[in-house]
Amino acid sequence: MGIEEKIRKFLEEKNEYLPDSIIKEIAQKIEENGLEKKMNKLVELAIEEYNESIVDPHEACGIVAAQSIGEPGTQMTMRTFHYAGVAEINVTLGLPRLIEIVDARSEPSTPMMNVYLEGMYKVNKEKAKEIANKIEITRLIDVADVEAEISNMRVAVIPDKKAMERKGIKISEVIEALNKVSKVEIKEEGDKIFVVPEEESYRELRRIHEEVKSIKIKGLDGVKRAIIRREGDEYVIYTEGSNFEKVFEIEGVDKTRTTTNDIHAIYRVLGVEAARNAIINEAYSTLQEQGLNVDIRHIMLVADIMTSDGTIRPIGRQGVSGEKGSVIARAAFEITVDHLLRASRRGEVDELKGVAENIIVGQPIRLGTGSVELAIDIKKMSEVKK
Repeated sequence: MGIEEKIRKFLEEKNEYLPDSIIKEIAQKIEENGLEKKMNKLVELAIEEYNESIVDPHEACGIVAAQSIGEPGTQMTMRTFHYAGVAEINVTLGLPRLIEIVDARSEPSTPMMNVYLEGMYKVNKEKAKEIANKIEITRLIDVADVEAEISNMRVAVIPDKKAMERKGIKISEVIEALNKVSKVEIKEEGDKIFVVPEEESYRELRRIHEEVKSIKIKGLDGVKRAIIRREGDEYVIYTEGSNFEKVFEIEGVDKTRTTTNDIHAIYRVLGVEAARNAIINEAYSTLQEQGLNVDIRHIMLVADIMTSDGTIRPIGRQGVSGEKGSVIARAAFEITVDHLLRASRRGEVDELKGVAENIIVGQPIRLGTGSVELAIDIKKMSEVKK
């Protein structure tokens, strides 16, 4: 009999319960450390700890979670910080970031990615630089001077060889990018490339000049900068801007560890469970960075509510709070008159099951985790007794 089976049998004898994940973890640790003789004692300790961690019946865990996150939130700063150790990247932290997370904003104000590498790319700086160049967007203006020659009615592109070498760009890639410009002819003369519009007009020349300057040569849309940092024995790329969908297509990127602070991008690429984990990690790390210790279970409850229907819903009148079944609770939250008028037109009935509506009408509130209502049919009960 394996250790896992022995633990399950022991729990059965004791008439106790532990979740599968905990049973598997205990079995693994016992096996790794050769603690078979102390198995019963370890399981008893695990049962004790697990039972202490469970929410008590009728505990108002929603209110406790709201207070436990909200109160430390009043001590958070409103500034945009520099990312630790990377002066070039700005990232929103503190209260503005926490508000972004719970509001489920479609895009963070300072999107960024932590791109982890695999194989030789994570230990070789030159190889890591190759990936950074593929991620960071490079426009023509970054590697060449672009001038409008009004007298000749053409746009001159003068490549900067040092910048091109630094970015790992060849002249053929520049010409390939220029060929995408419509209604022009491309001519090479020595070190210069000329873009000649088909229509000779100042207006057309100005349009082409602006288009040529901003033309993309390589990189991912949305990623303004990619910075390589050494962490332990590997290189990691930090980006200003995010393109989570496309970064996985680049060879050498570790798909199992690469993350972004864009929760909606995680939801689109990896699904709702990953998005839930991202909400927990982002909110928890935002509070931790400010030196605020909040029990992670409060944040887990918020993340569960936000993702309970398989999508990401904000906490607010456009999301969770606005979806309350009670007319009075919705009216108490915001835009009171509109809610009452809409409800009266529809002929809605308020069941008075929540907290806010019962307080408003002066009734005792029904509150707490695990509280249930039982309706007993007396006639059927008497039949059973007979």
